[in-house]
Amino acid sequence: MKNDKKYFKRLIDNLLSTWKYDDNKKPLLLRGARQVGKSSAIRNLGKSFEHYIEINFEENTAIQKLFDGVNSIENICSKLEIIYSIPIIEGKTLLFLDEIQSCENAILSLRFFYEKMPNLHVVAAGSLLEFALQSLPSFGVGRVRTLFVYPFSFDEFLISLNENKLLELKNNANSNNPLDAIFHQKLTDYFKQFLIIGGMPEVVARYAQNKKLSEAQQILDDLIISYKSDFVKYNKRIPSDRINEVFEAVSKQMGNKFIYTKAGNNLSHIQIKEALQLLILAGLVIPVTHTSANGIPLGAEIDSKKRKMLILDTGLFQRILNLDISTITLEENLNLINKGAIAELFFGLEWLKYSNPLTQNHLYYWHRENKTGNAEVDYVIQKQNNIIPIEIKSSNSGSMQSLRIFLSEKKISKGIRFSLENFSSMEDVTIYPLYAVNNFFNS
Repeated sequence: MKNDKKYFKRLIDNLLSTWKYDDNKKPLLLRGARQVGKSSAIRNLGKSFEHYIEINFEENTAIQKLFDGVNSIENICSKLEIIYSIPIIEGKTLLFLDEIQSCENAILSLRFFYEKMPNLHVVAAGSLLEFALQSLPSFGVGRVRTLFVYPFSFDEFLISLNENKLLELKNNANSNNPLDAIFHQKLTDYFKQFLIIGGMPEVVARYAQNKKLSEAQQILDDLIISYKSDFVKYNKRIPSDRINEVFEAVSKQMGNKFIYTKAGNNLSHIQIKEALQLLILAGLVIPVTHTSANGIPLGAEIDSKKRKMLILDTGLFQRILNLDISTITLEENLNLINKGAIAELFFGLEWLKYSNPLTQNHLYYWHRENKTGNAEVDYVIQKQNNIIPIEIKSSNSGSMQSLRIFLSEKKISKGIRFSLENFSSMEDVTIYPLYAVNNFFNS
């Protein structure tokens, strides 16, 4: 087993442990962008099993032949036992099928593992997996469980820095019990560091080890080069330079409605749309769609022509735009940094990271245009049966005119504001620090 690197605890670890002991478990398929920690989480889970087999279909192409449809599941397992000299025993062995996108027959086999060996623990993952799944839309309906994985959250970042006590203080705070100023400032400083570093596991691990931002920046640059090298694999019909042009346009338009005419000088609407869809499939770009927010579910009344686009990670975002990290660290007003879009990006990503990983969650915003003026609410979310507007402020101050317009028009009593302020509240708005998205999620 590959266990030479220190493993940092992830939010999904508890879910993986629950799955391990579930009597009605299904094969598990981890989905998400490359390098977000899928394989590391599975290898960590593997340490709790008596036996562990990891198959990398990209490195070991010969093994793909075992899954060609001729062999039964029992036969496949018998041959794997011989190849790896490790027993495959239901309840005692974890079978990890990595880079499974390289073997479509292995993807199709997941349903048969469930049917023929229901007590065997089988987990699969892969880079660029979504492209393979596109051609297999019904590969395992009802027989395979999906787990969506994202980069480190802010809470996971604190854990990696051994700030468990500070995390506990944060998670117990609220508007009636705000943090002492010294702890609020310390969390704000960590939050600014996290904006620069982001949540990519390799970057977090290196920073936790030596606390050098310069090395974190270099790893981010390496990741960006790696991601761009993958563009050629997305679709042979679409040039990689076109995908790259759209990818960089997403970063430049962060915080605003995505305008196709600004995405490429020589690209048509259709070409941009194709490239954008590939980036969304790869998990590098996450859409935020306009909703009328007239009722639940929020996705019932959307305008798919009005979308904002988020980059997967704040660290990647600041490197793509080459933002001045000293400004992020020292400024009290994040609005001076790319018009505060990095704070808006942070919230959207955090919300997804804390959401139910067993389903693909979506982000929404609200915008009104009329003769009396425009109004826009950065995010609109659903909690239980409630619609809640979220305003993101990149400083300690600012009007909340759009938020109050929304509250009035939709006849909603309470809104939420995230800013650099401490926990507090006013008559119709509860205020959370930007670093406390999970506090609101669990409130």
